[in-house]
Order: sequence, then C-alpha cells, then structure tokens
Amino acid sequence: MSTENFDAVDIIRIKRDRGTLTPEQIDWTIDAYTRGVIAEEQMAALNMAILLNGMDRAEISRWTTAMIDSGERMDFSSLRTPGGAVKPTADKHSTGGVGDKITLPLAPLVAVFGVAVPQLSGRGLGHTGGTLDKLEAIPGWQASLSNAAMMEQLADCGAVICAAGSGLAPADKKLYALRDVTGTVEAIPLIASSIMSKKIAEGTGALVLDVKVGSGAFMKNEDDARELARTMVGLGTDAGVKTVALLTNMQTPLGRTAGNAIEVEESVEVLAGGGPADVVELTVKLAEEMLAGAGIHDADPAAALADGRAMDVWNRMISAQGGDPAAPLPVARESETVYAQADGVLAELDALSVGVAAWRLGAGRARREDQVQAGAGVRMHAKPGDVVRRGQPLMTLLTDTPDRFARALEALDGATTITAEGSRSGQRLILDRIAE
Repeated sequence: MSTENFDAVDIIRIKRDRGTLTPEQIDWTIDAYTRGVIAEEQMAALNMAILLNGMDRAEISRWTTAMIDSGERMDFSSLRTPGGAVKPTADKHSTGGVGDKITLPLAPLVAVFGVAVPQLSGRGLGHTGGTLDKLEAIPGWQASLSNAAMMEQLADCGAVICAAGSGLAPADKKLYALRDVTGTVEAIPLIASSIMSKKIAEGTGALVLDVKVGSGAFMKNEDDARELARTMVGLGTDAGVKTVALLTNMQTPLGRTAGNAIEVEESVEVLAGGGPADVVELTVKLAEEMLAGAGIHDADPAAALADGRAMDVWNRMISAQGGDPAAPLPVARESETVYAQADGVLAELDALSVGVAAWRLGAGRARREDQVQAGAGVRMHAKPGDVVRRGQPLMTLLTDTPDRFARALEALDGATTITAEGSRSGQRLILDRIAE
C-alpha cells in the first residue's frame, strides 16, 4: 500500500483541467519526481499541461522554492568588507545569445567596486555559446572549483566564474532533460523556475537578468521575452533577492565575434578600454544595475574599464583558476572569407544564422558530451548601419576542419541584407527595463 500523500495522476488532472495546485501538492510533486516516485511519462504529461494551461504567480513561486529545496543553498555571509560588514553580492544571468561574452568583462568590472560576484555559468548547446567554453580557451584555466576555493577566490579578488556544483537544485537538472525531449522547453513557468531556482540557491543578494529577444535568442518576440522577464523578476522578489531585468536585442550578434577564443580576445579588448561599442554599452549598463542592486549608486563602471582597474581584477581572477592571462589564445588553422555582394548599407546581420555557422564550424556542440574547438567561430567585419562596398570582407569563418565550411556557408545564406539607402544608426540594444 502506498504511503505517498498524493497521486501523480490526480496532480496531472488538476493542471489538465486548468486547476491550481496547492503548495503541498507542488512540494510533493518535485520531491516525488526527484525520488523517482513520479514516472518520467507522468512528469512529461504534467509539463505539457503546464505548457498549455500555465501557472499563476503563487504556483510558480512555490514550484521554484521546491526545486531549490531539492538541493543545497550557498551562503556568502562570511565574506566581509575591510570594515567588517557583510560584503554585498550580485550576479547576472543571460538567457543566451550569439556573441554574448558579457559575463567575462562584467564580473571583474563589478568586483572593482567591492561587490562579490559569484558567477556560476554553463556551457553552450546548439547555437548559443557557453561562458565556460569561452574561458576554457585560456591555457590552464579550470572551470570546476570546490565551494571552499570559490569562497577563497571571492575573498581575494572579488569575482569568480565557474561551473555550478551538482548540489544546486538537482531537481532542475532532471526536469530540464525531460523538457528537452518532450517539446516543453518553451513553457514560461518552467523556464522561469529552472533559471531562478539555481540563481536563488546561489545565494546572492542582487540579481540582474539579461533577457534576450530576437532571432538569435530563445525568445523570438518581445511579448514572450517580457512575460518571461516579469515572471523571473517576480520570483526573485518573492525570494527576497533584489531582481531587475533588461530586455536586450539579439536580432544581430553582440560584438564582432562569435566563438570561444575570439570572444575572449574581444572581452580583453573591452577590459583594456576598447572593444565594440555594443559590448561596452551592455557591460556598463549591467554593471550599473548590479551595483545599484548591491546598494552602490555612485560608481562609474565606464571609468573602471578605461583606467585598467577591471583588467587588474580579470588577471587575478583568471590566474586564481590556473589560467595564464598573458598566454596566446588558440588560433584556428583554416579560414574562409564571406564578401559583400553589393554596395550600400548593411541593414541586417541575422544572429541565428551567425550562431548556427559558428556552431557548425566547431565552436558549439549538438550534444552535451561533444567537444568544442577553441579557435572556431565567426569574425564579423561589419555591423548593421555600416556602409559596405562590393567585394569588401563581411565575415571570416574559422575552423580546424575545413570540411565544415560548406555547411557554415549554407547557414549564412540570406544572413545579410544590404540596401542602397539604409539607416546608419544600427539597432537599439536595450529595449526595456523591468522591475517591481
């Protein structure tokens, strides 16, 4: 005879019939699924019911809490300022895009101002790049740290970018794998709770969400992106984390590189006071939001990029994880150039096409166990709004395996639009700010 408090089929029926789950039902569902009491096919049915019928704020909040409670929570209260006060902590999460290397300059930049930045990051899958894959292009750099090593590094240089331990929200890992194979990845309550369960378990006091919208993003239209942003801001707020979200443009890639080593190179340019204007703009804006969330309102992040303070923290952060910040980065053995076919203004450079091309060149992976090529990717020589001439290089494709060029070029067919008379202003980067 079963000693379980609820029955999985009853839970499924409630959501199937557009009902509302009680807190106790939600707690049991996540716990029972983690223990294996709820079968995969039952959870798949529940996920589909949630995708089709949604959840209210209280349900999503409780679902997120139950996922957090399936594992450990991190605690940074032992980190102290020189005056003995608890050091403020802040984190950023991006929903992923093409050329999105912002975490690399952002973490050391925020740490300049006395805020601890524990940035638990992931790997790329498909056309969206992974922060850890980029950093692993640096000779010697290690993604995995013990909690003790992470705390030591935060106390020393104020910033760490590393892999999340398996102890944070283990229910999410199991649930994400199921959503991936059952067509339920797009369910906003499940996306929001997946992201926020890990971020809240991380234990930071302030969180800034970079919710991408456009062809290269998970969310293709602004309404969906805004709903996701509002849901996640609500979850963070309910959990006592100061949370804001920026809706940012991912119709075109960020910066002029999409890959691993080449994105590290571009990030170092930003830390040296240069780099592409869009990468600098978003890095500075996110830094301002993170610092405000941590209670620091008089900081000047742009100045800390220009004067080398952020670069100093970067060098210490990379060295602390075994990396050599001065070592040459890997370079792809083969290259091929894409040229402009007409004179005019580059009106469009499609982010998804560039992301898929970089992936096919070897910069990304189709399965989690795949290896990536550190040197592979796409360099962009022009951005929307630039005047171009016929025969001018638009992109350089990079890979160690030249038989990959053909499929990468297929992905780029139709990726660029050149018009005789186009806007030279480019595209607006920050579309909205969402807070409670």
